[in-house]
Amino acid sequence: MASGAQAQGQYGRGGTPGEFDFYVLALSWSPGFCELEGDRERSREQCESGANLGFVVHGLWPQYERGYPSDCGPAGRTPSRIALEQTKGLFPSEGLARYEWRKHGTCSGSSPGDYFADVRRARDKIVIPPALQQSERDQTWAALDLERAFAAANPGLRPDMMSIACKRGVLQEVRICMSKDLRNFQTCQQVDRSGCRTRDITVKAVR
Repeated sequence: MASGAQAQGQYGRGGTPGEFDFYVLALSWSPGFCELEGDRERSREQCESGANLGFVVHGLWPQYERGYPSDCGPAGRTPSRIALEQTKGLFPSEGLARYEWRKHGTCSGSSPGDYFADVRRARDKIVIPPALQQSERDQTWAALDLERAFAAANPGLRPDMMSIACKRGVLQEVRICMSKDLRNFQTCQQVDRSGCRTRDITVKAVR
């Protein structure tokens, strides 16, 4: 357990790099993000018409059983061009990859290159449910049914090992809890409880 670091960085800045309990892989549903946040300058590439993006990586977040570290520094350790090359096809933009390194990657205890390699390992482990691989029209789901669909597509994954994030009834992202070595899924009570409880969630169509 990362109890020593927990008090320092429970919900804000700080924490000792490498001292955490598990990872959360956050997969953003791009059409939902663009519906809710698409007017932001930094999301322009992601939300262009014809971008044809479904699930993209929002981040791979070191997590405590309660709370999480962030901005563990040193801030000056910026990713190299070689490290950033690894983020293509994972994050919707290089700007987000840089931001996620600063906020979360610095808490992993890994170099930028190794952290982004771990992001790819985590993403490659996840199978997107068939009903969400080609979403050409808006769909309506219950949060639990979305969790069950992901569990059915990923052996070893259960609804208490993930959460669904939504805003104004629109799917934002799926957050999946994984062990520090990224080999297994794991229970995560706080993350699970933080999920959307809206009865009906709109899954916006890919555009």
